[in-house]
Amino acid sequence: MGLRSILSRPLAAIIDAQTRRWSTRPVETQQKVLRSILQAAKDTAFGRDHGFGTIRDHLDFAKQVPISEYEGLRPYMDRVVKGERNVLWPGLPLYFAKTSGTTSGVKYIPITRESIPNHINGAKNALLNYVHGTGNAAFLDGKLIFLSGSPELELKNGIRVGRLSGISNHFVPGYLRTNQMPSHATNCIDDWEIKLDTIVEETLPVRMTLISGIPSWVQMYFDRINARTGKPVKDVFPDFSLFVYGGVNYEPYRAKMEASMGRRVDSIELFPASEGFFAYQDRQGDPGMLLLLDAGIFYEFIPVEENFNEKPTRLTIGEVELGKNYALIVSSNAGLWGYSIGDTVQFVSKDPYRVIVSGRVAHYTSAFGEHVIAKEVEFALKKASDGLEVAVADFHVPPRVQPPEGGLPYHEWLISFSRRPDDLAAFAHRIDLAMQEQNIYYRDLITGRVLRPAVVIELEPDAFISYARSEGKLGGQFKLPRLANDRKVADSLVVFRQRSEQ
Repeated sequence: MGLRSILSRPLAAIIDAQTRRWSTRPVETQQKVLRSILQAAKDTAFGRDHGFGTIRDHLDFAKQVPISEYEGLRPYMDRVVKGERNVLWPGLPLYFAKTSGTTSGVKYIPITRESIPNHINGAKNALLNYVHGTGNAAFLDGKLIFLSGSPELELKNGIRVGRLSGISNHFVPGYLRTNQMPSHATNCIDDWEIKLDTIVEETLPVRMTLISGIPSWVQMYFDRINARTGKPVKDVFPDFSLFVYGGVNYEPYRAKMEASMGRRVDSIELFPASEGFFAYQDRQGDPGMLLLLDAGIFYEFIPVEENFNEKPTRLTIGEVELGKNYALIVSSNAGLWGYSIGDTVQFVSKDPYRVIVSGRVAHYTSAFGEHVIAKEVEFALKKASDGLEVAVADFHVPPRVQPPEGGLPYHEWLISFSRRPDDLAAFAHRIDLAMQEQNIYYRDLITGRVLRPAVVIELEPDAFISYARSEGKLGGQFKLPRLANDRKVADSLVVFRQRSEQ
């Protein structure tokens, strides 16, 4: 047993005790966070404009601070980006996490001196929680690969700007820095495919124990390993024992990933975003992630059906219900106020509070009033695949409102298989039954002959990679939406299939 794994155990016990203290007092903890961030920001431009000094409780806060997306805060954000101090939070941010949005173009999300520990400690504590819960600390003594964006940063009016994963790369703890991979020079390579080949070269000779990254990125890495060696990952990295991921649901990728690995390994799901590190999976075998209530973030939850209302219901942690979909709203020590991050969550536990990410506010299909969300299509695909030798590489579900062949409209499932079903029509039928089981609106549309059952269109295995490459987003923070109300993505994907067949 190495020094890192030995020292991690008492530290893991300390983190576990700290976590139990705040997680057993959720309402009190969140009230304390709200008071703290309001007090800190009361003399900022935003705090003065919204009367922070007069806010006594959440009821006052909800009256005085509106729900906003980036556009709603843009007048303040633009002032911060220009270098003005004390606008949303005292002083200036340490960093801007640069992201892209469909309506706002480039977005600059502030990361402050007070909020950076949230991003760093969230990931660190997820690993220490795993050590404490499982007793497995040996992975800390091997090589750890973090597939991330470039750590190179630029300056904008004196503030460092970069991708969140690149910024976080600068804060890997010193005791892990010596066994972190890939090298800094490799991480700075812009071209993803060149970078991926270089990562393979660097990592093949080493004892790899942990791999972290978005599942689609990691799958591409595994594919290169398999192609290069002709072996499953377990034979190339026999000590690989922990996979850490975030950003997307792992389940649609699990079958192919495990086929590439040659066996199942433990995994930890994280819920990171540029706006904050919100949750991590704190128990193996449990899909729920522990919501971090003591990390400088005050949470509000809007029932999804009210999300676009002028005055939606704004619930606090003590008012949520299990199994309901909520739009996640955050106010934080990064200077975000009533900010809708665009994700929807469901609570699967209230003791402690654990969530799953159920989808994106903007990513749904309801062309016919069916209100289908990402969690439902992911579950349907998993259920349809159960018991079959089927592995899905990626998928996208848009509506087919006016079928070119005529007849009733339908949901079109565009799927790239790494192992295809023997009977595509039977597979589509299994998907449709699983959808009807979950969504009563969809079932009523099928039984009422408003929609015909789901149709599966098989795409080439690399269709989604080709699409990402065509958008210039291969290997970046690009995550293809599972669902859409239009056919912008779908028509591009079908074009790639047609080209490959010519």
